[in-house]
Amino acid sequence: MSSLHARFGLIQICLAGILWGTGGLVLQIVRAITPMSVLTVSAYRMLIASVSLFAVLAIIGRLRELRLDRRTVIVGVATGLYQALYFGAVVAVGVTVSTVVSIGIAPAILLTGEAVAARRWPTRRQLIVLVTALFGLVLASAYAGSRAGGDRPVTGVLLAIAAGSAYALTTAVGRPLAQRRSPLLVTAGATGAGAVVLVPLALVGGGTFVSSSATVWAWLVYLGVATMALGYGLLYAGLRTTRSSAAGVATLMEPVAAAIAAAAVLGERLAGPAVAGVALILVAIAGLA
Repeated sequence: MSSLHARFGLIQICLAGILWGTGGLVLQIVRAITPMSVLTVSAYRMLIASVSLFAVLAIIGRLRELRLDRRTVIVGVATGLYQALYFGAVVAVGVTVSTVVSIGIAPAILLTGEAVAARRWPTRRQLIVLVTALFGLVLASAYAGSRAGGDRPVTGVLLAIAAGSAYALTTAVGRPLAQRRSPLLVTAGATGAGAVVLVPLALVGGGTFVSSSATVWAWLVYLGVATMALGYGLLYAGLRTTRSSAAGVATLMEPVAAAIAAAAVLGERLAGPAVAGVALILVAIAGLA
């Protein structure tokens, strides 16, 4: 039964990755219609997620169970930083490379952290899975195509590395919370804490805050409800039975989904080696099971 639970948890995290993989694409669509800053879109995403989750908790009568302790605040702030840094990377270097680098660095950080905490080397299987996944990421990143969507590659990659580090922190700190509390409560607390941090920063940053386009608001609601509230709810549900490092590899479904979506909608062409890289990522994820 524990094996089945672990595999189901892995599926939940893969589904979260697929939802997250659409986030960069939606950001590009929103910014093509309205010149909202990356920080403003991130703040809306977190605020809409927290409001929707608080509403659900109120409807089911569990709002009083919500707790904002130190770990929850750390997870919320790290989540907010991750998405703001990631969206900044998308603008600078494009959807595919940003997603590949930011999510790609996280499994290496998490596996190293687990090895240090346990005071032992990772197993051969863990290393094979990680190396396969990272090699796939390198291929997908290096051959993302000439229409990557940004003209500041160095800045974009640095932002993506910072985003991946923030995501690794979110996963490592969030896993103990997910094992003790309902994923709904964890996600609501984290998004609430993240919104408290991001909304003031967006207001200070200035720029466009509203749009007359119903399409923009629809996509912002999608970002908040689907990619944040539902996506992170699936992540924390999966973390109940999945190691942090394995979860990091499973969320590589995000660059796979992002690459396919960007190629289909934005015209970001993927060369043959990039397709091979995506295939290697899928093989690595299958190896976790």
